[in-house]
Amino acid sequence: MVDVVAQYKALQQSIDAAVLEVMASGQYIKGKAVKDFEAALKDYLGAEVITCGNGTDALLLALMALNPPKDAEVITVPFTFVATAEVIKLLGLSVRFVDIDERTFNMDVQSLRENITERTWAIIVVHLFGQCADMEAILEIAKQHDLYVIEDAAQALGAKYFFSDGSWVYAGTMGTIGTTSFYPSKNLGAMGDGGAVFTKDKNLADKIRMLANHGQNQRYSYEAIGVNSRLDSIQAAILNAKLPHLDRFNEQRAQLAQRYNQHFATISALQTPYKAPYASHIYHQYTLKVLNGQRDELKAYLQQHGIPSMIYYPKPLHLHKAFSDCTIPEKGLPVSEQLATQVLSLPIYPELTREQQDYVIEHVQKFFQ
Repeated sequence: MVDVVAQYKALQQSIDAAVLEVMASGQYIKGKAVKDFEAALKDYLGAEVITCGNGTDALLLALMALNPPKDAEVITVPFTFVATAEVIKLLGLSVRFVDIDERTFNMDVQSLRENITERTWAIIVVHLFGQCADMEAILEIAKQHDLYVIEDAAQALGAKYFFSDGSWVYAGTMGTIGTTSFYPSKNLGAMGDGGAVFTKDKNLADKIRMLANHGQNQRYSYEAIGVNSRLDSIQAAILNAKLPHLDRFNEQRAQLAQRYNQHFATISALQTPYKAPYASHIYHQYTLKVLNGQRDELKAYLQQHGIPSMIYYPKPLHLHKAFSDCTIPEKGLPVSEQLATQVLSLPIYPELTREQQDYVIEHVQKFFQ
């Protein structure tokens, strides 16, 4: 699905130099490379940046920093990677799922509005597949009910949200706290695990940094119970070498997506990804809706011809045993359940060649012919 080696080869000179500099420095944990990357990402996003071990830790730290009450309820969506809801339960909080929009695959604003209760304390919004949720509406609802908003931007680093007043900001910088992952397949990927937390609140940033370092403000002075979660210096150096190319990477993905769209537009059994007017789309995944119950057959056909494809996600979280005690709306979560039977993601990454994409397009078209 992603050729991570091709990206390394394209940037090999700068990545190798950055890694060798770290190796020669001896500063393998919390070294200069980490500080440099945090500063560069802060400059890019316009928010404080605290790096950590992975995207799951980032979400966990975001919740911990906000001091959730023991009986707190957190609203999120079931159509996402498990980490989004997993961290809520790890802290002993209650999960309330709301449904998603059938076009964007992101949180449905009306479902959110209908399912806020007296116990609701926070909302974790997922910017799925590279496109922001409808944040202006979500932030307004959160303000009305005095709720925290945490943005899971693991798939949307570099995506933009456009407000109705004409201003724009990056995904992860609109809510109380934003988080991301640097898993190797992400639009900005490391060569190992990594994550980060964002906030425009300096005091909150200081607290998150403390919690990620065993609750220490200074060495052997423990202000709170924290965790040990850090981005190592070699991964930071690699990410810092890649960061100047992120916008180009995202634009290349968008161009590839547009080419897919043009070739699939006449296939009635396919719905190409919807692009909302209020957001850019950086296509972390290029996800089709395959209608008429043909999704699994198409996937098998592509596999027979050496073409990878993935189902994100085959079963919504509320249908898994681990989340059987979570709350869902009275009307259920029909959109999440339906989309789980329809979605199929095709290869998309900056290094995908014209020849490779033509091969994918050709076989998708042949299947439906």
